[in-house]
Amino acid sequence: MSIIKSILRWARKKSLWVLHYNSGGCNGCDIEIVDLLTPRFDVERLGILAEASPRHADVLLCTGPVTAQSRDRLIQIYNQMPAPKWVIAVGSCGCSGGVFTGSYNIHGGIDKAIPVSMYIPGCPCRPEAVIAGILKLSETID
Repeated sequence: MSIIKSILRWARKKSLWVLHYNSGGCNGCDIEIVDLLTPRFDVERLGILAEASPRHADVLLCTGPVTAQSRDRLIQIYNQMPAPKWVIAVGSCGCSGGVFTGSYNIHGGIDKAIPVSMYIPGCPCRPEAVIAGILKLSETID
């Protein structure tokens, strides 16, 4: 059994399927994440693959603050992901609510709705920072 577990651990570590979700905000981080997933940065060579379905994703990349409108949808997407699953909050809005903190419909950062595994601050954060964050997350998978 330990050989099977070690093979599964290796496969999870070397092949992270990423689902991108924007819960609201200015779309600056979204542009950087879309840039990250293009052939310019070629993240597929690192085992990072963009996935469109939450049922097949391992990592949820969330940008923007949690709004009243997106909170339930974010929780539903998180619950549809199979275990083990990880969440990365990208940008200052995803980490803490950013400049939108204090607005009537803002609950705060992503961690106000779902558990977050890693925070990548910045406004907007560079694609290189997101790649470094995903690789740091892959190092912690055991």
